[in-house]
Amino acid sequence: MGKVHIGTMGWSYKFWVGNFYTNGLNPKEFLVEYSRHFNAVEVNSTFYRNPSQSTVMKWREQTPADFVFSAKFPKIITHNKMLRNCEEETEFFIKRMSLLQSKLGPLLLQLPPTFKLGNLILLADFLAELPKGHRFAVEVRNRDLLQDKLYSLLSEKGVALTIADSPFMPVAENMTADFVYVRWEGDRKKVKGTLGQVEVDRSEDIKMWAGKMTSFLDDGMKVFGYFSKYYSGHPPTDANRLLKSI
Repeated sequence: MGKVHIGTMGWSYKFWVGNFYTNGLNPKEFLVEYSRHFNAVEVNSTFYRNPSQSTVMKWREQTPADFVFSAKFPKIITHNKMLRNCEEETEFFIKRMSLLQSKLGPLLLQLPPTFKLGNLILLADFLAELPKGHRFAVEVRNRDLLQDKLYSLLSEKGVALTIADSPFMPVAENMTADFVYVRWEGDRKKVKGTLGQVEVDRSEDIKMWAGKMTSFLDDGMKVFGYFSKYYSGHPPTDANRLLKSI
């Protein structure tokens, strides 16, 4: 049986106060409270800027021993430079996140829609230079990339192809690593995600995903999965529903 790490994309949401966090809770205590409910979180803020050393150390200190942080690569690497000439930025990001030590989960390389099949050589070169001893996942947002060339490359490098539940991409469940990385993204055109409540009933979808998660775990896979605020509108509800159904 594998191990499951389920949580949400981010935790610093004041609109969760009163419907997930205790009323009057200091935002500085959000992570402590969050980690009492879930054993993993995906850090999205790293997409925009690297956290300070003291911030990462505080994350490590505030969470239980078995808690895991996943994090997005900065957009300067994936979007601005499109994986070209970004050795310095990559080294800094990985070194900074490695301060989490045993609490560091997979690092997510989210490629933009403009990253096309002809750019795969850039991905191959980039993955070849990544340090050993870390888990990496790749999410593509161009459906033309979902073919054997990509799957073979990721399998060769032991990098997971992110399984994304998104209205804009087909769900690709090709296993390319010894772990599974799932993102439940939802549709931001239909869900505000800031109301602190479920806006769209996803209970049947979550039941279906629970079956998939159980299958992955039965195969001995380690599973990491994160809910966006745009999935149902209330990620803590989604994550709890999934965990109760596995």
